[in-house]
Amino acid sequence: MNAIRTILKGAVAAATVAAATLPAAALDRRVTIVNNTGYTMVRFYASHRDARSWEENIFGGKVLYSGYNVVINIDDGSGYCIFDFKAVFDDGDEVESFGNNVCELSTFTFNP
Repeated sequence: MNAIRTILKGAVAAATVAAATLPAAALDRRVTIVNNTGYTMVRFYASHRDARSWEENIFGGKVLYSGYNVVINIDDGSGYCIFDFKAVFDDGDEVESFGNNVCELSTFTFNP
């Protein structure tokens, strides 16, 4: 029984060390959002895949003009990598994109 506990403690310690030594990129959820639509993006939402509704507007009161980009940290503390995006434009159009892996994605572009 003590041998099993020792093995389990070693496995837990190894898993903890492995998690602590993950490359920073594996935990990086910063994504550059590019607006190439010809319209001003007035709201942007990113919610993890199991969220029941859209989270708050990440832009707050700011906007993203066409031809510009912004880097957003999409880490909501949930540990999720898969997020859905929603952009709202000044002409009233909304664009949604589902299943975006923000742990691997560095740039997301909205095109016309």
